[in-house]
Amino acid sequence: MSIRRDLDKRAFQLILEAGDEGVLQSEMWRRLGISDKYGSKIASGLEEKGAIKRQRELHESRWTYRLISLKKPITVNSIIDCPCMTCDEMDKCFPRGHINPNLCIILTQWIHEG
Repeated sequence: MSIRRDLDKRAFQLILEAGDEGVLQSEMWRRLGISDKYGSKIASGLEEKGAIKRQRELHESRWTYRLISLKKPITVNSIIDCPCMTCDEMDKCFPRGHINPNLCIILTQWIHEG
């Protein structure tokens, strides 16, 4: 893995772990031990990929960005109420089957509500 990809991955992990509050861009580059210029490039790249959003924020009389993950970690709790778990047709449901998860209205509705 290249150094840049490794730093991107570490930066995203740091932002992800910050939760809904996010992390200041200046805090991210300090924790990663990189320059502010390089930290800004990483943040911009992650934003372009749709992984994070950057919100401009005045912090200690200076403008910076708060970096917030647009992706959420997958946990058991995130699927615990999936309708598939209690569906009577689960053993017959598979792609291209008579019962198909890609065409399931109940599953689609659950995904859109989540």
